Amino acid sequence: HGYAVLAVAWQGDVLPGDERMTIRLPVARQEDGTSLTGCIRAEFIVDKPTACLPLSGKHPTHSYPAASLDPHQATLVRRRYPDSTPEPISADRWAFALVQGAGRVPGVVGDLTGGEQGLVPSPAHLTMQDGFQPGWIYQLTYTARDPLVLDLGFLAVRDAVSALRHEADTPLRGRIEKAYCWGRSQSGRAIRDFLHRGFNADAAGRRVFDGMLSHIAGAGKTTMNRFSNLVLPAARQYEDHLNPGDRFPFSYAASTDHLTGRTEAILSRPATDPLVIHTQTASEYWQRRGSLVHTDTQGNDLPQPENVRIYAWVSSQHWADPLLRAPQRGNSQNYPNVVATSFFFRATLVLLDRWASFGDAPPGSRVPNQMDGTLVDFETWRKAFPAIPGLALPRDVNPLCVIDYGPDYESGREIREPPVVHADRAYSVLVPRSDADGNDLGGLRAPMVQAPLGTYTGWNLRARGQGHGALHDFIGSYIPLPETADERRHTGDPRSSIVERYGDPAAYVSAIREAAERLAAERFILAEDVERATAAAADWGRPRHDVRLPD
Repeated sequence: HGYAVLAVAWQGDVLPGDERMTIRLPVARQEDGTSLTGCIRAEFIVDKPTACLPLSGKHPTHSYPAASLDPHQATLVRRRYPDSTPEPISADRWAFALVQGAGRVPGVVGDLTGGEQGLVPSPAHLTMQDGFQPGWIYQLTYTARDPLVLDLGFLAVRDAVSALRHEADTPLRGRIEKAYCWGRSQSGRAIRDFLHRGFNADAAGRRVFDGMLSHIAGAGKTTMNRFSNLVLPAARQYEDHLNPGDRFPFSYAASTDHLTGRTEAILSRPATDPLVIHTQTASEYWQRRGSLVHTDTQGNDLPQPENVRIYAWVSSQHWADPLLRAPQRGNSQNYPNVVATSFFFRATLVLLDRWASFGDAPPGSRVPNQMDGTLVDFETWRKAFPAIPGLALPRDVNPLCVIDYGPDYESGREIREPPVVHADRAYSVLVPRSDADGNDLGGLRAPMVQAPLGTYTGWNLRARGQGHGALHDFIGSYIPLPETADERRHTGDPRSSIVERYGDPAAYVSAIREAAERLAAERFILAEDVERATAAAADWGRPRHDVRLPD
């Protein structure tokens, strides 16, 4: 297709390893060269018993070192749920230390002398005497030092692309027609922040990217300030619920924050604003406040600028493995969502390219909306969702309340820890309404959703011992349909069975083909992917689907 692909290392807290490209950013210091310090909070949740973790919570991520190794100068608590009363953990039960060797602590990988264990004082690690227990939320508040100048990562992206487009000593000078940027999840949030903060104009005031593809960012942006942990996912109902990744403005269109009276938009620089295609799944509505991308702060439909398209891939989850084998429950109550969406990416790039290159505008935004009743509050969703036997439902969507991090949060000079949560001051977070099968209405429905073998949701619940009943990470659910009319009657399942719908595998394949052809006619998937979707539907879509019917 004639694309040149450029990878730019921009995220300054990523460590070398696994052949990653990294960027080295300077440490911010006082004017006299001494260390900057600040009070920060780190959160840890483990899936299995673990004794030692980096303070960042992730092994490939830089940890801000503790200014003091004295545990009495820090506070460690744990709670079962985000709103549970925290249980203090005394300073004699943990240490700023790194574990060497396996010893008797479960979950720690040993070295060549792993029969014994040693503790090495470390300003970047936290070790628990009895180990971290699965499902509990641990929170450490400590004084950190030596923040990185993370904003320079945005300048690295800006200047790298600008240099390729305009400088004489680069091999692509004069050959670049258009420049596009793609970001997924955390980097999708970074794209939105890049635009909001004006980095799409280079040092000479020229537009850097002609088009932007932000995927599964939800309503968030990055959290660029002192001691930011950029790898940290944005707030979910259970995990990292105080992460300040979701702050007004949420939409590309101008709107007024009804709580503050402030009016703003992600796009506000017409001379350098690019074309934008924002895509998101059902998980973003449940966990990432995705409705606020296309509503105002009170939940009213919000028309988008002419240079923006928003496509909601309803009834799919935050990520979709195109090579998924048999689904596994893991730490969730239900199978993860198995809806295949990879073909949407290819078509979306073509839509953006034709838009930027030839002025061929893509189809209008496809999102659930209030006007036609496909975007609703949680209680309305719950009443419409089918009563599937034995299925537990969420108790709420991930809310968004005003969180006060202190008057100097934006500059990062002084951040309040813990922040103050104002539960009485909330933004409206809505979700797609369900059809009789429990599948989402509105937006773009993948072939597997148009011709379902199950209920596919953007939410899943944590299993026992893992924060039972809370929304689990960014994972959706797949709840198989009853396979026969006898099974449906015996279990009391209100959903029509697979055999009643399709009769045999050939009819199911035909239904998938028809759905794919409709999407191709609308330019949402490429013609070549019609055949891929059809081929994947053979044999009841197994092993991706848990279907026990004979061939």
